[in-house]
Amino acid sequence: MAAAGAASSTVRFKSNYAVSRKMEPFYKGGRVQVNRDGKFMFCPCGIKLNIIDIETGALLHSLEQDDQEDITSFVLSPDDEILVTGSRALLLKQWNWRENKCVRTWKAVHVAPIASMAFDSTSTLLATGGCDSTIKIWDMIKQYCTHNLKGSSGVVHLVEFHPDISRLQLFSSSMDYKIRIWDLKSSKCVAVLSGHFSAVTSLAFAADRNTLISSGRDKICMVWNLKTGETKRTIPVYESVEAAVLLPEKGEFSQLGVKNQGLHFLTAGSKGILKIWEVATAACVFTQAAPFEPVESEEEASERSLTHCMLVPGRNEVVTVSMEHNIVLYDAQTLQLRKQFAGYNDEVLDVKFLGPADSHIVVATNSPQLKVFELATSHCQILYGHTETILALDVFRKGLMFVSCAKDKSLRVWRMNKDRKVICVAQGLGHAHGVGAVSCSRLKESFVVTSSQDCTIKVWNIPASLTSKAKAALISSPETLHAQVTERGHDKDINSVAVSPNDKLIATGSQDRLAKLWSCSDCSLLGVFTGHKRGIWCVQFSPVDQILATSSADGTLKLWGLQDFSCLKTFEGHDASVLKIIFVSRGTQLLSSGSDGLLKLWTIKTNECVKTLDGHEDKIWGLHSNKQDDMVVTASSDSCITLWKDVTEIEQEEAQAKQEEQIMKEQELSNLLHEKRYLKALGLAISLDRPHTVLMVVKAILKEIDGRKRLEENILRLRKDQKEAVLKFLVTWNTNSRNCHEAQAVIETLLKHETPDCLLQYSGIKTAVESLLPYTERHFQRLSRLLQASMFIDFMWQNMRLADASQEEDVTL
Repeated sequence: MAAAGAASSTVRFKSNYAVSRKMEPFYKGGRVQVNRDGKFMFCPCGIKLNIIDIETGALLHSLEQDDQEDITSFVLSPDDEILVTGSRALLLKQWNWRENKCVRTWKAVHVAPIASMAFDSTSTLLATGGCDSTIKIWDMIKQYCTHNLKGSSGVVHLVEFHPDISRLQLFSSSMDYKIRIWDLKSSKCVAVLSGHFSAVTSLAFAADRNTLISSGRDKICMVWNLKTGETKRTIPVYESVEAAVLLPEKGEFSQLGVKNQGLHFLTAGSKGILKIWEVATAACVFTQAAPFEPVESEEEASERSLTHCMLVPGRNEVVTVSMEHNIVLYDAQTLQLRKQFAGYNDEVLDVKFLGPADSHIVVATNSPQLKVFELATSHCQILYGHTETILALDVFRKGLMFVSCAKDKSLRVWRMNKDRKVICVAQGLGHAHGVGAVSCSRLKESFVVTSSQDCTIKVWNIPASLTSKAKAALISSPETLHAQVTERGHDKDINSVAVSPNDKLIATGSQDRLAKLWSCSDCSLLGVFTGHKRGIWCVQFSPVDQILATSSADGTLKLWGLQDFSCLKTFEGHDASVLKIIFVSRGTQLLSSGSDGLLKLWTIKTNECVKTLDGHEDKIWGLHSNKQDDMVVTASSDSCITLWKDVTEIEQEEAQAKQEEQIMKEQELSNLLHEKRYLKALGLAISLDRPHTVLMVVKAILKEIDGRKRLEENILRLRKDQKEAVLKFLVTWNTNSRNCHEAQAVIETLLKHETPDCLLQYSGIKTAVESLLPYTERHFQRLSRLLQASMFIDFMWQNMRLADASQEEDVTL
């Protein structure tokens, strides 16, 4: 423990962390829109519509329905001015989205929720397609319903105005797979385009205004001649298509296989990749390279399938949205990935800082894919490799290499390149069950330890070829790792494994309530730590002492000596299972996270819980500190990742500055009283929020010649908020007979010079009057008794004088 003593003399204990950033789900499915200049993205998320700054990933506003009902559809007008949302409560709301204000609410007149919306090119007409088979058209300027179009079959899930406003046509599609064309002059359906055998998912109008391309889930795209209402061409695309987007005719798309003039369009669908098609030949001229292994069957592909796609001319980008709620931005000319957002993380199982300066975090999110977030931009890399849910992560000391382990019985080693791209460099198989815990070597990138539900621990050596930068750059496919040592460690699931700072020891914690210490070289058992009453969730070595920390489902943390395996300390305070622990402040403090969503900061020397932080609503599975020890990241089952900043120093500096300011003000107050500058003294005493000091100033004024008059002058010159403060103070003064005269003097001034209406505007006037009345009555009763007593003395004195006078008369006689 001597090392800890030496460290603590230079280490500053932490006293508090504050949330510096929260990464919450911002998109939970549905159509996404980007505004005209490409700066903001609109993402539906349950009862909210989130507006995201695309550059930083920061949330600008969250538009929330008052009725707390889910938003079923929304649309932004082409001129970016009007945003309309429709909810399950059958209300339409118009928003000034830049200022987060609802401008107007009206009834949708539909008898079922709205499924689709569209504006015309002038931003004056809004079409709403309902689940009740009807379409309504709204004049947004005059604010009334202009058309009620009936005749669709089932849910109207697609409405689009013809781009040529002079035609006044609306296109719609519903559950009968037909495309209807409505003439808005006559309110009649003038044509029905039949050809699809499954739901029509998108409509795209060519520049000639007479050609329409429709996509469907029946694995075809159709090209229509709008003059004749007949199909020009049917293009088989061999996948269920969710969106077809026409490429601009003037753009340079040679890198996407566009060699000839004529119409080309892009499709996004169930296979999760973008394809470019030439209309004239019905040929696929470009297929995007997939970041994942291609899958043949539709069922397997469903998770990766794209649900939405659009062209954003303002950014020269194509935006796609996947079934897994990932939003990806590609360069429109090359389809190279530019940026990726993860809209929804599901249950977050682990999180670690990554990168040489902890610039990134890597997250395991109840999915076979890993997510690596760049903290500055929210750009997310999605790492494919594992085939089942990833359970745990650990990062090597330099922060460039890390390891993941999953339910697929494997571990994978990943490396971050100079350009911050992460690739898989190695994988290891060998466990009989899912791999639930992993720990990296601490001194060098030389080995990894894993533990599994098969109750074994395995030590895997990392070959030198993976750690040298020159060789690692040449790796084309992941190397295969083999376990050097395997040892059956416990009788139940092993929940946690840790490697000591000198790389010589391994600790394991299991559901069997035991923690064990092993030699790293041959996995021989060195000792057993017994004492927890329930399963152990986490084990951690102290960075400075020969101490092991454990946390358990029994709600306690324990510190153990590595020499004699005795329990040195027990920390009690959590009311639920303690899932993770880390050492902070150079091993002098502990941070623990619980299944109740609470974080606790403990000081080891004093055994006390310094702070409890409430930042999550569910189990906190992930907890990690950065290298500088001034940031902590937590991840929870509530789908949130929270970054906490150590604010101890800031708070101490603020407290010190406050103290110094207080001393200066008190000195100034003393000087003002000495100089008899009472008005300033009163103002300063009120700003210090010191009732007693204000009372002293009032007493000092009353002691002056013409004290009452001077007090009156000073009170009347105060601001309204200062008078309110004095009123609050004098309620307290009035309770004491010693100070009641000063209190009554101030009350008299206020009653004399403030009108009743003005006094009623004072905050807290009601309670002040209620408190003043009984004590004031008591003071007057006391004064009355005093007056009576003094009258009696006066009367006695007068009588005594009369008696003396009569005696004197007798003597003279």
